Parts: sequence; structure tokens; C-alpha cells
Amino acid sequence: MVVSLFASSVSAWGLGATPKLGDQVAVVRDIADAGSIRLQGQRIAKLYLQSGLGLNTALATRQIGQAVTQTDGEFKRLEHYSKKPAIQRTLMRCDAAWQALRTVIDNSYSPAGAERVSQLAEELTIHASKLTLQIEAEAETPAGRLVDGASRLNMLAQRLARLYMLAQAGDRSQGSLVDLEQTRKEFDTGLKELDRAPENTAASRDALELVRNQWIFFEGAVRQMQAKSVDGKSPLNVATTSERIRETLAAVTMQYAQDSNPQARPAK
Repeated sequence: MVVSLFASSVSAWGLGATPKLGDQVAVVRDIADAGSIRLQGQRIAKLYLQSGLGLNTALATRQIGQAVTQTDGEFKRLEHYSKKPAIQRTLMRCDAAWQALRTVIDNSYSPAGAERVSQLAEELTIHASKLTLQIEAEAETPAGRLVDGASRLNMLAQRLARLYMLAQAGDRSQGSLVDLEQTRKEFDTGLKELDRAPENTAASRDALELVRNQWIFFEGAVRQMQAKSVDGKSPLNVATTSERIRETLAAVTMQYAQDSNPQARPAK
């Protein structure tokens, strides 16, 4: 998990002072936590829909529980931003959307619940995206941008999988299908942009290569649905491949975080 790469405490930055290495590392950690909240909202909604469709229901239920525990921990680690007036309101909005989402997923699957979960996932994504950018503004290292970029890419993968599951559940509305195609394009563009980042190291390039390999299978399943040629295995492939992409992009995020901390880099 990304958090293990960072110091456990956060120092207040003095006005006009140059942030110490530990401060910068802590801010990069916070960007990773806020980015994880952003993607977990979409992921939990995907898993809720997945369980309703009967796709690895027992596993999806366990993964929801694990995601809830992880996200609660991330909110806990970000509590110190409640003392920063410029960020406090955004953090409160994130928490409100998160608590509402938790309430819905505590109930058994229903079509109304699926619609509400999707709405709350979008709401949480909006607020958590703003929170991530506000925290990133405090970082004085390009690693903040890279960590945000990798975690946003992870959110897009989970959003794409959620929209796919929503379509499988019967929502083939024009708006939903347009969102699905736009998300697919955004992920593809974002992956190319991240791959071109001049700050990439050999390790982060290797991690991104694994993401590209998984993306080939994921995008193929999405295109099948768009072409109305879905086979019986495609929904399960989306469920499993989206989780592999999440794990691989988490490794990319962790690598960027590690690259930002000279003390954590392996000696040459």
C-alpha cells in the first residue's frame, strides 16, 4: 500500500518556508490517499452492480468490505486538513458523499440502489477530485502531479467498469453510453500521457507496460458491448480485468511516490 512509503506524521508548513523532504513526502502520501478515495467510490459502485449481476458475488462482497475499511482509513489520515479553511469544506463534502454511499451499500442490491450508488459515486468523484487538486497545490514536487495522474487513471478504469456493469444491468440510455465512450477515450489518452511523462523511471515504465497489457483485454470487452456482440464471458472479464488494472495502477502510483523520496530509492 502507498502509505507504507511515507512518514507517519505530517508537519505544518511555515509560511514562506521551504518545505522539508518529510513534509513533501507526506503531501505526496496525502495526494495518494485522496486519489484512492476518488477511485474507491467508483470501484465500490462497480462491485455493488457486479454482485447484483451475480458475477463473483461472494468475492465482490468481500472486496466491498475491504474497500470500505481502506477508505475509512484514508479519511482518517486526511483529518488534519479539516484545520485548513481552504480545504475543510471540500473534505466535508467528500465525507458526506462517502457516508451516504456507505449507507446504500449496506442494503441488499436493488435497481433503485444501483441508480443511487452510481449517483453517489459520481458525487464523491467530483469532490475527491477537487480535494486531490487542493492537496496537490501544496506539493512542490512533480511527483504530486504523477501520483494524481496515476490515481485519476485508476478512477477512470473503475468508472468505465461501473458504466459497463450498469449497461449489463439494463441501463442502455444514450447518456450512459456516451459517458462510457468518453471514459474509455479519457483512459486511453491518460495512459498515453502518463507514459510520455519525462519523470518516468525504468521501474515506472515497466509498471505502465503491465497496465497497457491489461488495458488491451479490458478495452476489447468494452468494444464488444458497444458493438452489441457481448459473449457470456465478457462481463466476468471486465470484472476481473478492472481489478487487475486497479492493482497494477496502484503499483504505478506507489512507484511514483517512491521515486519522489530520494531516501526510498535504491542505490545506483
